[in-house]
Amino acid sequence: MALKVAIVGLPNVGKSTLFNALTKTAAAQAANYPFCTIEPNTGDVAVPEPRLNVLAEIAGSKEIIPARITFVDVAGLVRGASKGEGLGNQFLANIRDCDAVAFVARCFIDDDITHVEDRIDPVADLEIIETELMLADMESLERRRVQMEKRAKGGDKEQQLNLKLVDLALAQLNAGKPARTAEVSKEDRKAWDMLQLLTALPALYVANVDEGSADKGNDLSEMVAERARADGANTVVISAKIDSELAVLDEAEQMEFLEGLGLAEPGLNRLIREAYALLGLQSYFTVGPKEARAWTIHVGDTAPQAAGVIHTDFEKGFIRAETIAFDDYVALRGEAKTREAGKLRAEGKSYIVKDGDVMNFLFS
Repeated sequence: MALKVAIVGLPNVGKSTLFNALTKTAAAQAANYPFCTIEPNTGDVAVPEPRLNVLAEIAGSKEIIPARITFVDVAGLVRGASKGEGLGNQFLANIRDCDAVAFVARCFIDDDITHVEDRIDPVADLEIIETELMLADMESLERRRVQMEKRAKGGDKEQQLNLKLVDLALAQLNAGKPARTAEVSKEDRKAWDMLQLLTALPALYVANVDEGSADKGNDLSEMVAERARADGANTVVISAKIDSELAVLDEAEQMEFLEGLGLAEPGLNRLIREAYALLGLQSYFTVGPKEARAWTIHVGDTAPQAAGVIHTDFEKGFIRAETIAFDDYVALRGEAKTREAGKLRAEGKSYIVKDGDVMNFLFS
């Protein structure tokens, strides 16, 4: 399941530093000038999953394969991006290709790193980005609406629905609200998604703080959190500088470094988990001597849909799913004991998979 999150922000807020840490590479150039990232950088990262290590230890798995999520480092937007300023059109298209957006706000003061607006105000930065995305959406919708209206008047039912949704989106945008705040019915959701609106993408706010504020944040990150709450979104406080330094250390060195800073885990772990949850995702596991593996599915997926993530034939020929709750698998130390204790369940086509289920599929 290929799912992508765009890392978006003004120039010099720490996006590329964050991306470098996420992917443990120096592929994204973190330079102190706008547009150092000319092409979007894409990297797959593992979703932190301690349960997978526990399962692998019990089953004696030779390999651990975590779930993955893709992050895209999009070059810094500037005021006027919706009109093409700062290579804006190209970068807006890069965002449109993603499933969610992580808005990075600069919540640190460093006179050696310039700010494109010559001031440090994370909320104002976020408002510039949101405004540019809203303007881009409005321009796109107004351009498409002309043809939709002609076809809708001619009796085209699909275009009549699309026109209704376009007008709903424009009403939100004209009121100064992103399209994701619109109330869209479940039956209209697919057509709504086809509009490919930038401001309809699920959003997560990332407050990039200085090293001394990595544990609890600071006044600037609290401003971001307040803005996020008003938008119905979550905030992750992270020090991209710390995490970029952690990325080049081995596990033991990382733990020692984190302990010295009073941190329980890298900020990246929280960011990745929040992005995973933002997309409405969860994991189930398959476990055996060869490998312990996490599979990504949407919350609410049925057993056949979960099987289809492994292979489409598994979904087509689904018979049943042998299912063990994670806690039962751990408490009874593996499949054999859970089977003996009657904790292994045979689930059918209507079963809604739970996060952490250990599953084995039977299919024809």
